[in-house]
Amino acid sequence: MRVGIVGTGAIANKHADSYREIGYELVAASNRSEQKGRDFSKRYGVEFVPDYGDLCRRPDIDFIDVCAFPDSRLAIAREGFTNGKHVLVQKPIALKLEEAREMIRLAEQAGLQLGVVSQYRFGDAVIFLRKAIQQGRLGRIVEADTYCKWHRPQAYYDRPGKGAWDVEGGGALINQAIHGIDLLLYLAGPAREVYADWQLAAAHTMESEDVINALVRYENGATGVIQASTAILPGYPERTEIHGTKGSAIVSGDKLIAWDVQGDAGDDAPLVKQRGESGASDPMAISIEPFKRQFLDFGDAIRNKRRPVCSGEDGYRALQLVLAAYESARSGKKVGLG
Repeated sequence: MRVGIVGTGAIANKHADSYREIGYELVAASNRSEQKGRDFSKRYGVEFVPDYGDLCRRPDIDFIDVCAFPDSRLAIAREGFTNGKHVLVQKPIALKLEEAREMIRLAEQAGLQLGVVSQYRFGDAVIFLRKAIQQGRLGRIVEADTYCKWHRPQAYYDRPGKGAWDVEGGGALINQAIHGIDLLLYLAGPAREVYADWQLAAAHTMESEDVINALVRYENGATGVIQASTAILPGYPERTEIHGTKGSAIVSGDKLIAWDVQGDAGDDAPLVKQRGESGASDPMAISIEPFKRQFLDFGDAIRNKRRPVCSGEDGYRALQLVLAAYESARSGKKVGLG
């Protein structure tokens, strides 16, 4: 696979390192800040292309990896699809549901793949847990929770666009906890309604929320809790808990730390005692192994014309729950997901 990357911020380095290790060729990079783009391109030995439109028109690129801010992802994706390129975008897929729907429509119209980076799906613990739930080993799911009690210093939000509604779409929920939200939907199924409350700028100078709590009702009748924050010192590994009528499972970071299931006779759980790797206090303190697996999956989806494990539709559903929680926090009312 030959890749062109648009947006060369911190996460783009994780992507580039992953491509190098799995044998994908990073051909070119583009960034709105020319100096940052050139520095990145020099670091990885690729060509810098100032205009992402020119990058998308290159015949030597198979897919566009969009690591730019969410406010520009639709425009970049449109350029990619128009020029016959598959598109992989960082989470969240977009800022608005209509933008996400348009990206999905463009991909379908062009017969091309749209994927959303949600690498948590590709960790050993989640791979095991997804299969175990499908096999009924936990019984009927009655509670599914995610907790993202992280810390970010004020310097993190002092950077242009960070935590801004019109650039990133919000704060801790849409940028940090959206990974856990995606896992809830992946493991427990679609959400029916949400009720949320938040604190805007509780511990930072910023526009949006750095503390938010939500109650979720799933379509299967289960309930759940979402807690998201970047104001918790010193920052703790994210945690996803799934509780069923036969037992419980807890994933912390990227590790399965609890598997308590009555009468379980299935394959041994990949249980560990230590906490997994997490970006709780350092955004870059995360493993690239799940990224590598997701990028390999996306390449295989392109070659075999199948849906990737995390598709545009999956990204849409995660964004839908986030935006519903924001609507609830603003209105003080429960919000349904139609």
